[in-house]
Amino acid sequence: MSEITPDLVRHLGVLARIQLSDEEVERLTGQLDVIVDNIAKVSEVATPDVPATSHPIPMQNVFRADVAGEMLTTQQVLQNAPDAADGRFRVTAILGEEQ
Repeated sequence: MSEITPDLVRHLGVLARIQLSDEEVERLTGQLDVIVDNIAKVSEVATPDVPATSHPIPMQNVFRADVAGEMLTTQQVLQNAPDAADGRFRVTAILGEEQ
């Protein structure tokens, strides 16, 4: 027996605030039923002795160690800035502007 019925699809449409035509309800009923059946098939195969996998190839972190290095001075950082004041970048205020 099918788990997905036209009434269930209509109900889901109401919950999602989507107006569905009768043709869409029929089409979605079939599509959602196929999806639920496929999920059930995958669930049958997924047993406790089969480890969950997020990637087919084992991966490892390839990042370098986070070690502080030479720092730029404030003057070096701001030397090419279009506008600066009090050791900071100066930018145009955007708060309150209409978008």
